[in-house]
Order: sequence, then C-alpha cells, then structure tokens
Amino acid sequence: MSDGVEVWSGGVNTWECDEMGHLNVRFWGAKAQEGLAGLAAQLGMPRAFAADGEATVIVREQHIRFLREAHAGAALSMTGGVVEMGETDARLILVIRHPDGRPAATFQLVVEHVTSKEMRPFAWSAPIRERAAGLMTKVPDFAAARSIDLSPVTSTASLQRALGLDLKRIGLGVIGPAECDVFGRMRPEIFIGRVSDGVGRLFGETRPGPASLAEDEPQPRIGGAVLEYRVLHLAWPEAGDGVELRSGFAGCDARTRRVIHWMVDPQSGRPWASAEAVVISFDLDKRKVVDISQAAQEVYRAASPKGLAL
Repeated sequence: MSDGVEVWSGGVNTWECDEMGHLNVRFWGAKAQEGLAGLAAQLGMPRAFAADGEATVIVREQHIRFLREAHAGAALSMTGGVVEMGETDARLILVIRHPDGRPAATFQLVVEHVTSKEMRPFAWSAPIRERAAGLMTKVPDFAAARSIDLSPVTSTASLQRALGLDLKRIGLGVIGPAECDVFGRMRPEIFIGRVSDGVGRLFGETRPGPASLAEDEPQPRIGGAVLEYRVLHLAWPEAGDGVELRSGFAGCDARTRRVIHWMVDPQSGRPWASAEAVVISFDLDKRKVVDISQAAQEVYRAASPKGLAL
C-alpha cells in the first residue's frame, strides 16, 4: 500500500477566503480538481483535462471532510492515491495538508473513465491499471465518513419534489463560460460554490449559537462552517443552462445541523446535483465550534421536512 504521491502544491489567496475568514469551500474544491488532474497524470493520463484529450475522468460523487482551516497566505500541498478500481470507475483519495503535515481537508472521489466529448464510459487500459497498482492506498481514519452514510443511493432530487417539500430557493441563475471546463461542462466545485453563495438565504442573517448569556458577558460573533459533504453529480450543465438551488434542513443535534441541497434545471426540473452537508455554528473570534441552544434545535427539527434526502 502506498501513502499516496504528491499531486499538487500551492497556497491560499486572500480573494479565495470568505466572510468567515478562511478558505471558501468553492476553492477547496477547485484545488481538489487540480489535484485530480495531477493524479490522472500519475496514472498515465497527462492530457485528461486538456481540450485535445480523447479520454478523461468525470466525478460522479464526492465525499469531503474539512478538518482544519486555511487562511490567506497559508501554504498547502496535496497527495493522491487509488482506493479501488473497477472496470470503468475508481475511488480515489486526495489529502490536502498544512506544511506541518496535519490534514486540512480530504476528498474521496468516485470517478469514471470516459471519452472526453460524449462521456461514454470505457475500460481502463492495462498500463493505467499497472500504474494504479503502485498507487493503491487505504482511506485514512481522518478521511473516513463520520456523520454521513456513503452507502449506494439513488437521488430523489427534482424541482417538482422540491416544490412539494417547500424547499427554500437559495440560488437561481445561468452557468457562465468561466464556470465550465475545457469540454464545456460545469466544473465540479461550482455546485458547492453556488451553495455557499446562497446559503445565507436559508440560515438567515444570524447563525444560532448558545443559549442567552448573562448580561455582562459579551455576545459571541457566530458564523458557520461545513464539516462534511457528500455530493452526487447527476448531470453536467453547460454554459447557458439554467440552474436553481433548493435547500432544506434534515435534522440537527446540539452541535451540528444536516442540510440537503439540490441543484436543478428550472426549465425541465431535472436534477443537476445533490448534496448532504453537516454544518456547525462557529465562534468567529475563538475559531471554535459552539453548541446551539435547545430552542434553536427545536426550530430546526420543526423546519425539517420528512423524507428529505439526497
């Protein structure tokens, strides 16, 4: 078993950080996609993400864990490896680390080997399988699913069902050319990036925090962060395609809330992507997770539609 091979190295730009003061999920995802290209090159597909490439890999599913913040100016590096490989698909692991070696974020990616233009699946070649054998690795404990079930699932997302569940619209727009890859398809990080842009409409202006403090205690500044994501990529919008995001709560406890996000085509109603997220309230000064009050928990449970899932 390998520990993985370095597939990317870089850092955090100020403009990649959000109002919470740390690297935004969109840019964690963008760096992971660069790492995926680096891992594809290690597997013998150096042109997998080039316009003239005849074969590529598309991301069918992502499991993401955010373990430690990264702030503007931080240096990061990434290793990648192969967890398992099927006839045309594979499960890959990417680990982003701080310079001291501590993991910052992990991405388990279920990918499929396809023709670049038609996205027709076809078998991995013998040379790729040979290279993959030297990159086989286990999912480290810190990257394993913690609060999200990774069992096979069929998405229930659609605009019609979103309307029936009264899910809140948190985004509406059109995919632009700059949001697409060289093949003209929406890049994977755009989905969670657009969720991040619109999630304030779901949570409101203030994030829930602890029960009321004493009058002489300063009220903490409360923000929010995601701990874990499961993302299903169901279809790939192109430049000019409409996208609508509908979201709702799916339960909570004292520390976390579970949220479901669906990206759908506002015209046809078909789903583009679906995600389950585990989110926290976050003390912006202490940079620590905070419990939310019992009253806030009850509000979230009451607002969680029955049957809402990926």
